Amino acid sequence: VQLVESGGGSVQAGGSLRLSCADTAYSYSRYCIGWFRQAPGKEYEGIAAIDSDGSTTYADSVKGRFTISRDNAKNTVYLQMKSLLPEDTAMYYCAEDRFACLKGPNSRLDRNEYRLWGQGTQVTVS
Repeated sequence: VQLVESGGGSVQAGGSLRLSCADTAYSYSRYCIGWFRQAPGKEYEGIAAIDSDGSTTYADSVKGRFTISRDNAKNTVYLQMKSLLPEDTAMYYCAEDRFACLKGPNSRLDRNEYRLWGQGTQVTVS
């Protein structure tokens, strides 16, 4: 396993969680990292991405509530989630790719652009 997500759990609506995505094998300071989620019975949704230069992209559904950041020294990307809603309930995945962020804002949130995926962490908001 190379990408490892953590930080999921159960919270009440309005609460906060911080997810982490660590690359256990390589330094990914030059990689584009994306966060995706999949709710039961629904398609994957790209929600946030961060490029190697720190530039970020957010889906409208999370803009203003979620913040993606990276700590290259720790080889970790974070997703700070605030004001959580029941509709945020999903399995959350991080993914990495060298080039996904270079193709434009739409590609940053396109799951097909990402090569390597973690196993996911569950977030439940009630």
